[in-house]
Amino acid sequence: MDKVIKFKLLDKDAILPNYAFIEDAGMDIYSNEEKTISAGSWALVKTGFSMELPRGYEAQVRTKSGLALNHGIICLNSPGTVDENYRGEVGVILMNVGSKDYFVSRHSKIAQMVINKVEHLKCIEVDNLSDTLRGEGGFGSTGLNLRK
Repeated sequence: MDKVIKFKLLDKDAILPNYAFIEDAGMDIYSNEEKTISAGSWALVKTGFSMELPRGYEAQVRTKSGLALNHGIICLNSPGTVDENYRGEVGVILMNVGSKDYFVSRHSKIAQMVINKVEHLKCIEVDNLSDTLRGEGGFGSTGLNLRK
């Protein structure tokens, strides 16, 4: 049986998320309001829809590459998670890392949404973790250059 996502339009003129191409991983999400985001600032942009995900799934809201490249507009908490039990309006936190103010027009594409299966694991406390070659090497521990 196919899994479905149920969408509820909160405004009759809102646009449901949709795939531009059948092979796309992400659905386009559209703004349901007009808003100017000043250079260096961020804003919550409303979408005009809420949704019900199938049990065991989440929606990840991500930056549109064209907005990032052409205007410096990114999703601030990318990927932002929409949990399966959330029923409120989906909003997108957009940040303008560009040098010019950006005007979000109503019905413009503002983000993309990817649906993922979620695994819940049992959490336990231990005194020790297994050893690995990497160990505690963190940020930058694998180097930044291909050649030395």
